[in-house]
Formats: sequence, structure tokens, C-alpha cells
Amino acid sequence: MRKGIVLLSVVSAFSLSAFADDSGLESQVEDLQKQLKKLEKKVKSNNKKASQARTMANGNHLKFDVDFRTTMDNIDYTFGNGKSAENNSLLANRLLVNMKYDAGDKVRFYGTAAFNKAFGHTLNSQPSNMNHRFDWVTNEALADDGIKLKEAYWLYSNNTFLGKDVAWTASIGRRPSVDGLGANFREGNRRKSAIASTVNVQFDGASFKWNTNKITPLKGSWVKLCLGRGLTSAKPRFSNDGQDYAEDERAVNSNMIGMIFVPYDDGQYSLHTNFAKSKDMIGFDAHPEEGFKDFGDLDLSTVMFKADGLGDGINDFLDDTIVFASYSQSKTHPKDGMAMLGSTGSKTGESVWVGVQMPCPITDDGRLGFEYNKGDKYWRSVTYGEDTMVGSKVAARGDAKEIYWIKPLTKSLSMSARYTQIDYDYTGSNAFFGLGGAPRAIGDNDVKKAKDFRVLFRYKY
Repeated sequence: MRKGIVLLSVVSAFSLSAFADDSGLESQVEDLQKQLKKLEKKVKSNNKKASQARTMANGNHLKFDVDFRTTMDNIDYTFGNGKSAENNSLLANRLLVNMKYDAGDKVRFYGTAAFNKAFGHTLNSQPSNMNHRFDWVTNEALADDGIKLKEAYWLYSNNTFLGKDVAWTASIGRRPSVDGLGANFREGNRRKSAIASTVNVQFDGASFKWNTNKITPLKGSWVKLCLGRGLTSAKPRFSNDGQDYAEDERAVNSNMIGMIFVPYDDGQYSLHTNFAKSKDMIGFDAHPEEGFKDFGDLDLSTVMFKADGLGDGINDFLDDTIVFASYSQSKTHPKDGMAMLGSTGSKTGESVWVGVQMPCPITDDGRLGFEYNKGDKYWRSVTYGEDTMVGSKVAARGDAKEIYWIKPLTKSLSMSARYTQIDYDYTGSNAFFGLGGAPRAIGDNDVKKAKDFRVLFRYKY
């Protein structure tokens, strides 16, 4: 286009100059030449702006990607008395629009907008007293047809810390705290921050990570400090008493502090540990109409071993097999006068989780996975955001078994099938920390077995 404008300028100037000897035409020729030069300058400027926009959109600056899936779940619940409840065609769409911006100054922005809704119906998935203060599962539960914020945070990175050869990062915002290590395999995703054995919920907060492998003999080691808030006790805007956003004594501030430490990671074998302390955990007492109350604190700890490939070049199958195993503990610290998980004394729960993902033997590029979970009577994880339709299998007080298959169809489209079965030994696996979370043996009207068979198609690009 620029060449055309320049050629037009030359031809026009030459043509008009031929008549320049005529009286009165010389000044008109000069005016037209000036206008053509202005037009050419404007075109050059617009071309430059368009080039910069394309660079930012397609280069190393502004990037978007889409993750859209359609699921069909066949759900079945069996009660202690043998009766059942089911839904054999729960259809849902979920859209994630991921954003990334790199300004080139050691700071990057990451964000995810989310839509998650059942086919043809807006579900009232939150009880009336779970108001805007509660958003642990905002984008993991089938809700309305609105777009919600799943993640939004900036990440600063540097290769030195206090003059030492320690790479580190700092980040604040809406955290990437679901699909953590363990839960990411069956989803076909890269791991997010937390270890999913104990924490798999959305929250807002901050994180600070230091790579310690260059200053210690621990290969591939790093440590990460995480701070988060899951609930706020602020009063709403336009409060009846005029105290907008003041602290509401009837509500709860629920905070968490955690430390992830990886003492070893050679790219194939790695060991991951996590300790977290959750303050002011919520639940309902004998008066649920009064809303959530503070029942006490919760300690969570886990250790996970992961092998990304077995052996060293034994065969292609073992090289492409992933194995992981974790052991976790939870310990309650009830607030004075409160029965946390049904007890005024501290209770310790335990859980194990093992899994394997391997190449599918009957397809060229498919993946086949198996997982098993076991939780005891007082086990309590904070995994309300786990991506299932029958509750968190990681939180099960009992046994959970799962098998899944993932198959790429094209570069951007894949499908998967998954079967999950949870056999409960005690009640309260998916409850909070008050009366509903008190474990007791399964009765006639309690869910004893939960099954979910899922088929999904996923477009990701």
C-alpha cells in the first residue's frame, strides 16, 4: 500500500507539473502535493500502529487461549437403606478464557475468565446463606450464565535475591489454586500451585517462591510461601446501619498460610511437601439460619512422591508412565465451646492417594489412568473445588476408585471418559466443620455409594 501511495504521489506531481506554466495552476499543484505528502505520512503512521498491534497480539506480549469443554455425566447415589437417586444425562458447558501479558519488565499478568453452566437451565447451586462472601467454588460449580473471574494475578520474577544467586518470584491476586499436583493428571492440565491432596479451592492472596537448588546440595529444590483469604467479614455496600464495609461481627474472616517445599526434583523423580494452617474454619450449628460460624483452626500436611517415567530407557511404555503417591494428615483445633467435626477436642485424620497414568495400549496417542483414595473417620481436606459432580473424592471418608481415558482427536480437540466411585464409611466427607461435618457411621438415609461416569469433549487452543 505504501508503494502505491508513493507512486501515486510521483505520477500526480509529474502530471500536475505539466500544467504548471498555466496561470494560477502552480499554487494549486503545490497545495495538492502537500496534501499527498500528508496522506502518505498518515498511511505510514497507521501501518506502524497496525504492525505494533499485531506484534503485541501474536508475539511475546498479549496472548489469549481458549479452553472449552462439554460434559455429560451419569450420576448415581445409593443410600444406606438401598434406595437410590440418579441423573443419567447431566449436560454442561464450561468455558475458560486465559490471558497473559508480558510487559518486558520482569512482571507478567495472568488471568482466567470462566463460564460454567448446565444445559438449558440456571441452577441455584448455592444455599441462600452462602452469599457473596463465599467463593471457594465460584467457577467449579454449575451456576448461572454469567462470566466470572477464576484467576487474576501479577507475577514478578528475578534471578537474584539479596545479592545471592537465587531465582525468586512474588505474586498477588486471585490465585491459581485448583488443579494442583495430583488433580491435574486426569484433567490433562499442567499443575497449578498447591498440592491437591489437601487444598483445592479458589482464594485470593499472595505467594513468594525461592529456588534453592543453587545454594543448597538439594537438587531442583525450591520453597514457596502462600497466603490467602477465603472469606471476608466485611459488611456489604449500602449496609442498613450505614457502616459500609466495616467488620461484621456475625461473619467470619477465614485465612490460610501455607508452605510448599520440594527437597528434590531431577526432572524425573521428585518429592513434594506441603504444610498449611487454616484459621477460623466455618460451619453451621443448631441454628443454620444464622449463617456460618467460626468453629476453629485446621492444620494440613502432605508429602507426595512423583515419578515422570519409570527407569532409564527400559522401554517407551515405562518412559512415558507417570506414578504418584501421597500421604496426608489433618488436625483440628476447635474454638472454645465449639464442637469442630463433632468434637470439642482435637482430632487427627489421615488419607492416602495413589495414581498411575500410562500410554493407552490400544490407541497410539491416548492416555489411561487409575487412581485410589482412602480417608479415615476424621479426615478433612479443603478440596471443595475439585472438578467432580459427586463431591470431592480426595475428601472421602472411605474409599474412592477412579479410571479415566484421554484421547486427542485433532491438534485442538480431545475427548475423555472417566468413571469415579466413592464408597463412604462415614458421613460428612463434603460438609464443613460444624454439625454437618461430624462423622458417624452410614445410616439408612445417608449416601453410602456415589458413582459418576463422565464423557467430555474439549477444545483447547
